[in-house]
Amino acid sequence: MGRAVIYSTQVPVPGTISTGSPASSESRVFHVDIEGSSAVSNQESTVIRGQQQAVAPGSLVPFTEKCQEGFYRATSGECSPCNCNGNTNKCLDGSGICVDCQRNTTGEHCERCQDGYIADVLRGVPTSCQPCPCPLPSFANFAVACYRKSGVVRCVCKENYAGSNCERCAPGYYGNPLLIGSTCRKCDCSGNSDPNLIFEDCDEVTGQCRNCLRNTTGFKCELCAPGYYGDARVAKNCTECHCGGGPCDSHTGECLAESPESPTGMDCPTIDCDKCIWDLTDDIRLSDMAIDESKSTLLSISTGVAAHRRLNELNSTVSLFEMKLSEKENHSELRKIQMNNAETEMNHLLEDIEALDVQRNQASSKDLRIQKETMATIHRATQLVQQLSNMRDNIQEISSKMIYYRIQHELSPEDIIQKLNMAEEMLREIRSRKPFTSQKKLADDEADAAQKLLRQAEEWQVLYNATRSMFPTVLDQINDHDMKISDLQETLDQALDYARQTEDINEENTAKFQDYKEQAERVKEQTDEVNRTLQSATDALHESRQISSELRDMQKNASGFYAEIDGAKKELQEKLANLSQFDDNLVQRAMDYAQELQELANELDWNLHNIDTNGLVQRALNASNAYENIASYISEADEIALLALNTTHRVSDAVVGIDTQIIYHKDESERLLSQVKKLQETANANNDLTVADTAWRVNETLARKNDLKSRLMKAIKQIQSTEQGDARQHLDQSKLMADEASHTATTVTEATNPMANNLKKWSQDLQNFEHDAAAYDSAVNSAGDAVKNLIEVFPQLLDKLRRVEQKSPANNISSSIQRIRELIAQTRSVASKVQVSMKFEGQSAVEVNPKTNVEELKAFTSMSLYMKLQQNHPQLAVSPDRFVLYLGNKNAKNYMGLAIKNDNLVYIYNLGDRDVEIPLDSKPVSTWPSYFSIIKIERIGKHGKMFLTVPSPSSTAEEKFIKKGEALGANSLLNLQPENTVFYVGGVPPDFKLPPSLNLPGFIGCLELVTLNDDLVSLYNFKHLYNMNTATSPPCARNKLAFTQSRAVSYFFDGSGYALVKNIERRGRFSQVTRFDIEVRTPIDNGLILLMINRSMFFSLEMHNGFLSLQYNFGFSNGSVLLEDSMKKAQINDAKFHEISVIYHNSKKMILVVDRRHIKSVDNERTAMPFTDIYIGGAPTEILQSSHVSSHLTVNTGFKGCMKGFQFQKKDFNLLEESGTLGISYGCPEESLLSRKAYFNGESFIASSQKGSPFDDFEGGFNFRTLQPNGLLFYYTEGSDVFSISMDKGAVVLNTKGIKVQSKDSNYNDGKTHFIITSASPERYELIVDDKNYSKKNPTKDKSGPKPESAKKFYFGGSPLSTQYANFTGCISNAYFTRLDREVEVEDFQRYPEKVQASFYGCPVESPPVALLHKKGKNSSKAKGSRNKKVGRDKDRISQLLTDFKKLDQEIGAQRDPHCHLSKNPKAIDHAYQFGGIANSRQEFDYIPKDFNDRSQFSISLKTHSSHGMIFYVSDQEENNFMTLFVAHGRLIFMFNVGHQKIRIKSQEKYNDGLWHNVIFIRGKNIGRLIIDGLRVLEENVSTDKTWQVSEPLYIGGVAPGKAVKNIQINSVYSFSGCLSNLQLNSKSVISPSQTFSVTPCFEGPSETGTYFSSAGGYVVLDESFSLGLKFEVVFEARPRSSSGILMHGHSVNGEYLNMHMENGQVIVKLNNGVRDFSTSVTPKQSLCDGKWHRMAVIRDSNVVQLDVDSEVNHVVGPLNPRAIDHREPVFIGGVPESLLTSSLTTRNSFTGCIRNLVIDEKPVSFSKAALVSGAVSINTCPAA
Repeated sequence: MGRAVIYSTQVPVPGTISTGSPASSESRVFHVDIEGSSAVSNQESTVIRGQQQAVAPGSLVPFTEKCQEGFYRATSGECSPCNCNGNTNKCLDGSGICVDCQRNTTGEHCERCQDGYIADVLRGVPTSCQPCPCPLPSFANFAVACYRKSGVVRCVCKENYAGSNCERCAPGYYGNPLLIGSTCRKCDCSGNSDPNLIFEDCDEVTGQCRNCLRNTTGFKCELCAPGYYGDARVAKNCTECHCGGGPCDSHTGECLAESPESPTGMDCPTIDCDKCIWDLTDDIRLSDMAIDESKSTLLSISTGVAAHRRLNELNSTVSLFEMKLSEKENHSELRKIQMNNAETEMNHLLEDIEALDVQRNQASSKDLRIQKETMATIHRATQLVQQLSNMRDNIQEISSKMIYYRIQHELSPEDIIQKLNMAEEMLREIRSRKPFTSQKKLADDEADAAQKLLRQAEEWQVLYNATRSMFPTVLDQINDHDMKISDLQETLDQALDYARQTEDINEENTAKFQDYKEQAERVKEQTDEVNRTLQSATDALHESRQISSELRDMQKNASGFYAEIDGAKKELQEKLANLSQFDDNLVQRAMDYAQELQELANELDWNLHNIDTNGLVQRALNASNAYENIASYISEADEIALLALNTTHRVSDAVVGIDTQIIYHKDESERLLSQVKKLQETANANNDLTVADTAWRVNETLARKNDLKSRLMKAIKQIQSTEQGDARQHLDQSKLMADEASHTATTVTEATNPMANNLKKWSQDLQNFEHDAAAYDSAVNSAGDAVKNLIEVFPQLLDKLRRVEQKSPANNISSSIQRIRELIAQTRSVASKVQVSMKFEGQSAVEVNPKTNVEELKAFTSMSLYMKLQQNHPQLAVSPDRFVLYLGNKNAKNYMGLAIKNDNLVYIYNLGDRDVEIPLDSKPVSTWPSYFSIIKIERIGKHGKMFLTVPSPSSTAEEKFIKKGEALGANSLLNLQPENTVFYVGGVPPDFKLPPSLNLPGFIGCLELVTLNDDLVSLYNFKHLYNMNTATSPPCARNKLAFTQSRAVSYFFDGSGYALVKNIERRGRFSQVTRFDIEVRTPIDNGLILLMINRSMFFSLEMHNGFLSLQYNFGFSNGSVLLEDSMKKAQINDAKFHEISVIYHNSKKMILVVDRRHIKSVDNERTAMPFTDIYIGGAPTEILQSSHVSSHLTVNTGFKGCMKGFQFQKKDFNLLEESGTLGISYGCPEESLLSRKAYFNGESFIASSQKGSPFDDFEGGFNFRTLQPNGLLFYYTEGSDVFSISMDKGAVVLNTKGIKVQSKDSNYNDGKTHFIITSASPERYELIVDDKNYSKKNPTKDKSGPKPESAKKFYFGGSPLSTQYANFTGCISNAYFTRLDREVEVEDFQRYPEKVQASFYGCPVESPPVALLHKKGKNSSKAKGSRNKKVGRDKDRISQLLTDFKKLDQEIGAQRDPHCHLSKNPKAIDHAYQFGGIANSRQEFDYIPKDFNDRSQFSISLKTHSSHGMIFYVSDQEENNFMTLFVAHGRLIFMFNVGHQKIRIKSQEKYNDGLWHNVIFIRGKNIGRLIIDGLRVLEENVSTDKTWQVSEPLYIGGVAPGKAVKNIQINSVYSFSGCLSNLQLNSKSVISPSQTFSVTPCFEGPSETGTYFSSAGGYVVLDESFSLGLKFEVVFEARPRSSSGILMHGHSVNGEYLNMHMENGQVIVKLNNGVRDFSTSVTPKQSLCDGKWHRMAVIRDSNVVQLDVDSEVNHVVGPLNPRAIDHREPVFIGGVPESLLTSSLTTRNSFTGCIRNLVIDEKPVSFSKAALVSGAVSINTCPAA
């Protein structure tokens, strides 16, 4: 039992008298708490102050007299008051130093507490000091000192004590500091404890030694163990007895006899004492000694004032306890009254329940309430069980304490029995007291009432189940009734349509009747005339019979012709078979060619890797020679294959054409014969036809006969000519081509033999290059020729590769071509990185091949280069002005260039109006040094800059110069055309005319290109050379100047190259501690840093989403090990250098360190690293795509950025000197590390701040690219004024203070790059889109306010402040605008402080929809001319594009979370989507073609088992005009309106059979056509001239709530349940929906019940009926496909939230209850990503939250919120919009996987009835694999 102790700390003051009143003593009571309190009596303080006031300060006192107490004599002789802070009234004369400080204070002025005491105030001088509560003041204070921190007292413990309040003994000591009188004493184990331990190991309370060594035992290890003898304390020589297992003397080892059995009849049995008895005896002896000590202590206690005070305190404590017990009794009575009231209310409740028996519809809700109360009772019972368990633990604790008490006080057994009897007597007295007996009776009564309530609940459960069993029958009847009503509604609609049609027909019949009446009169008059012509008709009939006879003969002839054609057809088929056999032989040869191509590709790869790495120029030479041979090889093989293929196609086309003509002529003959027969019948039956009419028909028949005869003759001739000539000729030609191909293969093979020898020779020459200038000149000259040849070969080679790849069926040819493509790409990269200058003599020129897309140069252009001038050249004396470079169009309009004019370097650019010249006059050219300087030119819109950096050869000092300029006029773009752009350096060819400002003689000196925008560029990646002779004009060597030394140790990786260090142990060995070090700098999100492989074993260090991820497997039995920066400690992609260290310790522990800071470590099986080679920054494609590597890599892209300082075992490596290095270069260009481009996904944005306002004197611009018609591009606000740039239905809109400037064009969402410039002046607001100008006047030009002094925030891509605009989806790049705080420059998005889900590397905007070309039908007889060739090329191009898209989809789909058993994206049908699950599952498209209202043709494929559902719907705003396709009773119905009429086409068969069906539905002006599976064509039309107009959006798979009810029966308005694919509108694919609701890919394979959340993102919103308030319980099952994602989120308007998510396999629940955040988590033993279902539960009760994952439980107790309100807010499942997430939530991704059986507060949740399903979420269908 606990006991409250109150201590008095009153200290008597000499010379004062204590009143001893109860009040005063009560005020002197010191309560133990963490804050402390004053214990100084008011009376005592008054005495001290009164004494000080008795003498007036400053009064003079004779020296013979002493100053009164409280004063001291100053040096001036005056009595001054003591400054002792009221803690004493004595101080020394002269100095005033206080003496006899009271209340535990010290110091010269009693201003601080003594050691071991704490002040009664938080700040300032203490008025009193109390003993430190460490752990108890005064009586158990073991602190040297104590202090307060954050409101809590912290103790500085003495040597023997530990704990925050010194409440326990330090290691190596024992005792109980919480027990008054107890101290911590050193453990004494007689030196027989573990010598490896710093302290002796004993029980921290009792002091009993643990783990006695050296065969010892006993409380202090002071005895030899049983079976051993000797001296355990001093000699420590306990030796084993040799008594055969019998006892021996513990000191001598003498064997002792066994104890004799006790004689019969004795009262006392013999006791066999074992070790426990002896230990007990020792313990009792020690307890007796402790009791004696306590007794002597009690006898020595003083009975003076202190004892009297303590008795008074105990009395007051007892009084306080009596008062508290009285209050408890009052509470007990109150509880009894409440229980009676509750019992009364329960009786009323039972009566109400019986009264509601007749209302069966309310039985369920009552039952749930009773169940809840029952659960509460069970919960209370559980708590009672827990309390009993706690009581049992308390009893055990009391027992252990009793043992300790006995040992401590050395009590005898009699004393123990006596004390136990006293304790039992006290327990009986406690049990007999009234509060306990009454509470027990109340508990029993409550239990009986609960049992009674439980029985009643079970009875109600039976009634509830009976009612529930009737539901299926009632639902079936309702469904049948609903189906009948639907049929009746359909019938009524048809009847209404029939009635309207009948009314229209009646009106028409009335008019026709009048016409017929008039015609009858005219017919009567003509009858006589007809009779007169009857005879003439009889003659005509006779002639017709003769014609009929001739036609019969003609029919026989046609049958003969058809038989002959059949024979010819068979012969042609045989010849075609022979051709196919020939084609097989050709394919076999093509396969042989492919094998040889593969060998050549491998040889080329070997050559590239075995050339000296510093010989980058020679690599391009070697690659060029190899590619020329391969190009000629492929060219000849391609020609042979193409001729053979054309031969086969021509014969096949001839057969198809003849077959088509035969069938056509046969059909014509049969049709003509049928017409003749009908003509004959008509002539016999209708003699009233006129002779003229009959003659006309006869002439037509004769004409058709002649036409048929001529066609048949032409067909026969065509067959004969084809049969005799073409086939044989083509066969002979194909044989010749095959022989020629074989000869060509032999020739090419012989030509490639000397290649290896030449490459080896070149490699040796380059290795000996060090001091051989002639070899260097030769290498550069060869490089020029090689790159020239390479550039000429590339287009031809690539074109031939495409054709061969498309035509050849062999897989090995495709793989060879793919390998050659990779080598070409690598060689291009090498050519761009050749860091060698070229020397120009005034007549030479180079046309460079810039690999930068010219579209990216329009808005922003940046170029850097090295320049070295030749000062003393004789030509410079004649003409010092010189041309440097030109980049622009061939027509000398829109260009930029450099020139030397008037001793200044001049930057010139022209945007279509006039030249802008920027001369660098601050540094004349004549003053430049004789070594290389760095020039950089830049243009941003109209603004231009030139930078010059002049380095120092001996120090790191640099001279920097800058000059700026601006173009006049309206143009802001450098409008370059890709096919018309040239880039000349040093000079131009003779036939090119430069603009006047650049028309100067060629450059004299050396130039070296560095970058163009963000891309590396080299003079050796050229298209043409003009008068360039490297033998006579060798390049200038660029020395490594001091300021470039830091750059020289850096290496630049562009994402395609890599470094390979082979045999890494040549510089160091794998040992007990293996270490890799490297520094990286990059702005990208993903990239491979280090990779080592050895068969199935691997080691990979990657960067994933900006953070490090290390995965490795050295042959471990448990698979691969993952070590990643899951806590996001070190972000790598911030464009700064980071030092990364990977340490493998003792072959079993992997450690990851970033910037000398430990990130994470993990243990594994003890295994050495089994590798010899290491890849850095990337790896060859065949390795990255191999099955045993790609499955483990999170990313498979190379590193883009800079690396330096690679070390293995602290040994440096020069990566460019390694033989396996490919595609990297020296240096770290800053331009390549900037993030000028950002991609936004529709939920992302970036933000920064600026000084300045866009409302006045502002200019800004940027590039953008998108496929979405709507989105916010830029946003800024000042108060209520808004400045925004957005897209609205494809148009660009500038909104400035409510004034909108909008572009006329509305097709800027075409996936192409467009440029925007906006400006604001006091006069106008201007918007320029792709050089099209739009503007409006500024109405507030006279009211321009002051510019903001502080920086204001602006946004790109979206804004959390704006609800009017949707966030942008697409790319924004090269943005700039005027700022007050810096010059105009392109924005570096990486430096923005706020970045939400934006990507700064790449722009994955898909291409615009491609029109699909239909294949020509088999029966087409049109000629295949040049048009067919073009179509074939287009088809090949489109086929290649679609193939690339398909590969990309497969790569994305194959991505798998390495921690998960199931793929992140289940196997699905390409381009097919699954709808259903909710009533409004759908896709919405905002695009409607312009001619849609005149004519529309849709095609779609569908698969369903559903009887009803919407497939397609579009209408106008009022839904008066509409068009739809839906399913009703399994039949397809196509319907649209024409005015007030409806065309309704309904299929006769049902198509809800679960098979795929192709449906085409066409609407003309007043005609409708429905085509199903190409076989069944249904058509209807009406006559009307009404116009028809609809508007966006198009609905697919369903409609928005409330739509289509006006025109369609309600069952078919709901969403289509099934799969739809291949939607096309007017022969164009319809892709990229603007909005998606509960639509997922159409999965293959089995499925099961559950809701699937796909990796594309989405969530389900439950309505407010499911509340996550102050008390709730949520249970569900989940099967994740990703180890991280949001499971559930609830958010209130006042900022409170609850979030449940997974993070790297850990389940976390995080809350904010209005006070602060708190969380709990569970890390399951079994992975949640193992492909199985897992149960998760969250229970909240006010500030307590419990998390249960597969029965692994954890909980947290948060702070109480006294003002908490139970809000009812929506609940998000599976994800949540970004705007609702707080910054403290680290996981922001949506959940990927399945969820089922969600229950909130014991109520099942149906997702199909959710308030909203957004994104790719499949309701009630979950893919099983």
